[in-house]
Amino acid sequence: MSFDVHQLDTFVLVGSAVLLMAVLAVRLSSGVGMPSLLIYLLIGVLLGESVGGIRFDDAQVAHAIGFGALAIILAEGGLTTNWREVKPSMRLGASLATIGMVVSVGVVACGAHYLLGLSWELAVLLGAITSATDAAAVFSVLRAVPLPKRITGVLESESGLNDAPTVVLVTLVSSGAVADHHPAVIAGIVVYELAAGVALGLAVGFGGAWLMRRAALPSSGLYPIAVTCLALLAYGAGPALHASGFAAVYVAALVLGNTDLPHRVATRSFIEGLAWIAQIGLFVMLGLLLSPDRITWHTIVTAVLAGLILTFVARPLSIVVSAVVGWRPWRELAFLSWAGLRGAVPIVFATIPLADEVDGAEKLFDIVFVLVVVYTCVTGPTLPWMAKALRVARRSEPRSIEVEAAPLDRVAADLLQITISSSSRLHGVEVGELRLPVGASVSMVVRDGRTLVPERRTVLRHGDDLIVVTPRKLREATEQRLRQVSSGGRLAQWLGDEPPQRS
Repeated sequence: MSFDVHQLDTFVLVGSAVLLMAVLAVRLSSGVGMPSLLIYLLIGVLLGESVGGIRFDDAQVAHAIGFGALAIILAEGGLTTNWREVKPSMRLGASLATIGMVVSVGVVACGAHYLLGLSWELAVLLGAITSATDAAAVFSVLRAVPLPKRITGVLESESGLNDAPTVVLVTLVSSGAVADHHPAVIAGIVVYELAAGVALGLAVGFGGAWLMRRAALPSSGLYPIAVTCLALLAYGAGPALHASGFAAVYVAALVLGNTDLPHRVATRSFIEGLAWIAQIGLFVMLGLLLSPDRITWHTIVTAVLAGLILTFVARPLSIVVSAVVGWRPWRELAFLSWAGLRGAVPIVFATIPLADEVDGAEKLFDIVFVLVVVYTCVTGPTLPWMAKALRVARRSEPRSIEVEAAPLDRVAADLLQITISSSSRLHGVEVGELRLPVGASVSMVVRDGRTLVPERRTVLRHGDDLIVVTPRKLREATEQRLRQVSSGGRLAQWLGDEPPQRS
């Protein structure tokens, strides 16, 4: 098949128009509390063969593109996750991604087989495919819901970790390996792939962080690209070691995102934009893959009933069982149960049996597609109301300051750019009251486009940008002190250990 410049022009024209519509859809969806993925899926369906005339039915290509997009989305999740905020909730999140997944798969599989009449193979696949939550779907809605970090940390860690065991299980069932091996062998394969993926991610993460701190790249724009490539390197190396690439990419990105690297804010902005493109392309592609002509009333009824089992039986039970590692108040557990949104991830996983030509895979894909759309429409807009009804919503807390760093390699120092947000308690604090570690200093304040050379009595204001110079070995202590004052104000010195003070 040839591809000339005229086809390229058409592709760029249509592609840029679709991408622009999808980006604008983010604003529309946020206004109604609906995940934007539904609009992306609708765009794909409208462009498809039944309406727009674009034919796309290659499950192998969809499978490959879907996994590539998920790797980028997981990399973004790891790079933008604050380990200090997630760490207290990681145990429950990991329990939900493993123990909770087993419970959810078992409940949905039994319900699908005995109540909906699906074969055991399709029933287990339906349970496994729908067990994974989608970080993109969850947080596109939760951005508008003020929640304590102990809840968002659980949802974030669960959605980042549950893709790995789910894809291993779905792949084993689709390939027929489950029928050929003892359950203990299957469990051993899953555990090995997860453990190897985590180990690989840690190695790439810490090794990449060591490399980035010592690589003086000629352009600041190269750092985000290099860090993203390191995370994706972990994903690509996974299959070579028979390890979970999804576990590897998430862990590697988590390590890199929580290491003192140059240009961290720029890296975060870059990977967030890249993840948006991946999500948009992924959802539009999945919409193209669906044929509305195949959707029957039987498919809709089956999807609704399966969703009822998942939402009101499997998910709550998996929450309760997983909570044995650390019990939470029942209101929080109830909200965690309702907030388990299924987005593009289950639809992508449904392409695995489709690509392996499993009997009934096309029917399974349609059921999963309808289930995701229906229950995202039901649960997504109701999350703010549910948070208030369960009294788990909290008032907006002062946001952390934004810190951008640039290396000064010749003098072994770092240049920090601090942006004081509208809710930061740095407002009203004098420069001398910051009490930064010895050797670190505020060298410049940019206010309303004007540059100020600060003195000890200079008062900081909302919207100020500070330029702080710190020796590299004191960078962590300097950032910690700035975050303490941003959270606690000038009395932050009484809230915990202080860095070394000026004499």
